[in-house]
Amino acid sequence: MKNTVRHHGIFPDGFGRYAAAGNHWIPLLLSTSNKGKISEIKDLLKNFPVRIKDLDALDPVAPPVEDGSNFTENACKKARYYADHYQIPALADDSGLVVEALGGMPGIHSARYAGIDATDTDRCIKLLREMTGVADRKAYFQCVVCIAIPNGPVKTYSGRCEGRIAETMQGDNGFGYDPIFYCPSMKKTFAQLSRQEKGAVSHRGNALKMLQQDFDEVLMWMHRNWTGKQPSCSKR
Repeated sequence: MKNTVRHHGIFPDGFGRYAAAGNHWIPLLLSTSNKGKISEIKDLLKNFPVRIKDLDALDPVAPPVEDGSNFTENACKKARYYADHYQIPALADDSGLVVEALGGMPGIHSARYAGIDATDTDRCIKLLREMTGVADRKAYFQCVVCIAIPNGPVKTYSGRCEGRIAETMQGDNGFGYDPIFYCPSMKKTFAQLSRQEKGAVSHRGNALKMLQQDFDEVLMWMHRNWTGKQPSCSKR
């Protein structure tokens, strides 16, 4: 029996046009091994007709070289790479911390800022050392989320969160630079926030919320471009 979507009024607003058409569930590969990112994305898309897959459940492949000049290029490169390799739609993101006093660094080099084998703590310590005595501590997190169709088009969503670099590491939650990124609206560092609190204000949370709000259109777009079949419900 074909696994099709049936609408029973349990999905978010805007989902009904895709569901009412009886369209098929669509697989979506999350192009990351970061458990925090996977949980966050799964939670946001849990009421939509996508079968979430992650890299750990598939035959391993060498990761792509992230040599783009900005977050959008890197996110799209990762999504296209995994979509084409596994031949299913793929979602990838690229994000980083941008510190004005450091000329925009670490930026797209955030994950490798203290070396390839460095830990999150290593990266935070390096950045705090470089900010010693610096009065201007303004910074922001930037995230670009990309969905790619195998051998086809892409869609991107961008989110940003303004803040500043703390004087010391604070908090035990999150990952990356969260212990040193102070969010003024929450009056805490990201590492002092719960996952729900962080998701409400973070750069990735903002990008994913934009995707979530648009996801009925995204489903139709994926269906149209990946299967080559036009959904029986038309676009507005």
